Amino acid sequence: MFDKLVAIEPVSLVPDAEAALHDYAREVVLYRDVPADDAEILHRISDADAVLVSYTSRITRAVIERCPNVRYIGMCCSLYSEESANVDIACARERGIRVLGIRDYGDRGVVEYVLHELTGLLHGFGMPMLRDEPVEITGLRVGIVGLGVSGRMIADALQLLGADIRYFARAPKPDAEAAGMRFRPLHALLRESEVVFTCLNKNVLLLQAPEFEALGDGKVLFNTSIGPGFDSAALERWVARPGNHFFCDTRAAAGAVSGDFWARENVHCVNASSGRTKQAFVLLSQKVLANLKAALKA
Repeated sequence: MFDKLVAIEPVSLVPDAEAALHDYAREVVLYRDVPADDAEILHRISDADAVLVSYTSRITRAVIERCPNVRYIGMCCSLYSEESANVDIACARERGIRVLGIRDYGDRGVVEYVLHELTGLLHGFGMPMLRDEPVEITGLRVGIVGLGVSGRMIADALQLLGADIRYFARAPKPDAEAAGMRFRPLHALLRESEVVFTCLNKNVLLLQAPEFEALGDGKVLFNTSIGPGFDSAALERWVARPGNHFFCDTRAAAGAVSGDFWARENVHCVNASSGRTKQAFVLLSQKVLANLKAALKA
């Protein structure tokens, strides 16, 4: 059991999971607001030996080096890679601190968001219609850039409704090929697809100006990545061209764009995280508690 566990900010645990934290630490402190700076983070961690953090704060080397008691940091948010993490994992490793994160807890909500927005565009429900007449997903040429968990879930859902799925990943995926999805080089996928989804890890900016040229006009781009999966200036130039549509659930998914970007009729943003659902918070909580249990067993 840990001596003292501190959540330095809101970490989205359901009430039962918050109560269960006391099974893993003698003292539990939960802060309900986001710390303003490193000084406040240090104050909140104090003498804790276990720390929980969400995606809204960073635990830097400067913080870790001044917290000698910490032996576990739990990321209550997606951990895709050491490089993209909001915890300095390399520094933690140097000091014998275990860092565990979670992933794949909000994907179902993202799939529902995609289906809602895409059918709205194809049929003209609440937005300008993509073509001159309503069309179905059946036969739609769809390209998935990044066939991880969420990308595959989107591909499966659209394929079930009759879409023609092609994908780009670091290498062909035998299970996807067996399901009738076709691996294509990136530029070929962009040229051939009517609707493209970028489902990439954080800080992977795969689409640059040449890729948007390959994508061309009269196309639809969804970004379901945590951050932008492209060069934002290149995206703005592409959006200004005829017949193109861009979708994202939060404004952070577009990156650093100009203020008038969001006023465009062909830019669609609900400005709410589609993965943050009741069910996602339950799954997040289960995974956070499982990581605490694993950390204590190590």
